[in-house]
Amino acid sequence: MAGEAEEEIPESGAVFTFGKSKFADNVPSKFWLKNDTPMQISCGDEHTALITDNGKVYMFGSNNWGQLGLGTKTTVNKPTCVKALKSEKVKLAACGRNHTIVCTSRGNVYTTGGNSEGQLGLGDCEERTSFHRVDFFGSHSPIKMLAAGSNTTAALTEEGRLYMWGDNSEGQIGLGAEGGALTPQQVTVGRPVSWVSCGYYHSAFVTADGDLYTFGECDSGKLGLPPESLDNHKVPQMVPAISDRVIQVACGGGHTVALTEDDLYTFGLGQFGQLGHGTCTFEAPLPRVVERFRKRRVTHVMCGENHTAVITGKQPPYAAVCRTAPPCAASSYDSPPFT
Repeated sequence: MAGEAEEEIPESGAVFTFGKSKFADNVPSKFWLKNDTPMQISCGDEHTALITDNGKVYMFGSNNWGQLGLGTKTTVNKPTCVKALKSEKVKLAACGRNHTIVCTSRGNVYTTGGNSEGQLGLGDCEERTSFHRVDFFGSHSPIKMLAAGSNTTAALTEEGRLYMWGDNSEGQIGLGAEGGALTPQQVTVGRPVSWVSCGYYHSAFVTADGDLYTFGECDSGKLGLPPESLDNHKVPQMVPAISDRVIQVACGGGHTVALTEDDLYTFGLGQFGQLGHGTCTFEAPLPRVVERFRKRRVTHVMCGENHTAVITGKQPPYAAVCRTAPPCAASSYDSPPFT
């Protein structure tokens, strides 16, 4: 691992970090991996997971709950390979507020870190400092997408089956009156799911035929539902205001972003300009098209707690999801699939 002059960066690429990081505050700093290529990255509250082309996973950042999966609770400033997973190639990772979930090429799912609401899916509420396998997925089809919220976790299979677990106090895992789930539970609306995102206290998914469903904390319009539907916010409900086929969705702390083939829709809190409708729009209770991106080719959408980012281009690129949590904490909650 190194980090010298700009011209010395290898063709395999480098990872740049900035903001409240362990490397430097607000000044981009970089590192790269010897004989390996960074492919995917996911940022949690104060920790990060990096997956390489060789299937290794490197962790760094805060580790108060064991969310780095290195067997200790010691903060790690230098990207460190999780040796316990070296025998399996890691292909997906998602970082929540204080926990991490990964999936390997063998189809095994492992979790580590905070577990106060059962977000590790291991059947109890005891935190872990090393990655433990979630046995539930041993008999299911391969995982194509992972997502993690504050104290929630989601896994989407290639067949379109969505499983969620953890805290359900606001209905954010879609199980109605249930307070939560210590093991994965299927969330279904009778159709395959193609995309899932976990915000802080709300979640959303897209069906294979392009319908958007939201559920969880319902204030500030972040669910994009009409008033008469808000009483049922603890179960997935279709967002009727978007008639076009939805492709992707991203949940922030208090807002939601939905991408269709032609347009970008946002709704929820906008006091920091995160909706893209100008600084005078403090809240949008129903989905509104972001005029700047009307009829433009947006390929990927991402949310922070109070900000939004999009990628434009002809083909979906690799992307990183970084998100800030409630005031006074920095966080990231979900990770899209990288293909």
